[in-house]
Amino acid sequence: MKPIYVLNGPNLNRLGKREPHIYGTTTLAEVEAICVEAAGERPVVFRQTNSEEALIDWVHEAIDEAAGILINPAAFTFTSLALLDALKMFEGPVIEFHISNIHKREPIYHRSYVSMRADAVMAGLGATGYGVAVGALLRLVEA
Repeated sequence: MKPIYVLNGPNLNRLGKREPHIYGTTTLAEVEAICVEAAGERPVVFRQTNSEEALIDWVHEAIDEAAGILINPAAFTFTSLALLDALKMFEGPVIEFHISNIHKREPIYHRSYVSMRADAVMAGLGATGYGVAVGALLRLVEA
């Protein structure tokens, strides 16, 4: 059974401490546990990086290894054409996920390059929303 990849971009390693009024107090380790539990029998590859290069390399790895990708690209959402190009090569389902509702935030957060490839976009559910997103990704994988 192919795993799902849960990929997280810059500054998400600071969850639980970073701007808790926006991102809450759930840590990245807790997010990983939520994802693994929500995936049930499906293996989960869970990663976080502050490097655009590493994130793109993991998408390339997923092209060959993954059934689906759940990605919170964080700031790279709004800046990375290279990430978009990598995601366009992935043939399985992709869900773009954001902890906060990016559409309620400053205008710079309203244009997502990743959305141009994503099969679905989820935003504003908080860190615990990762479990909902994993469930949705599993349904897309199985469809």
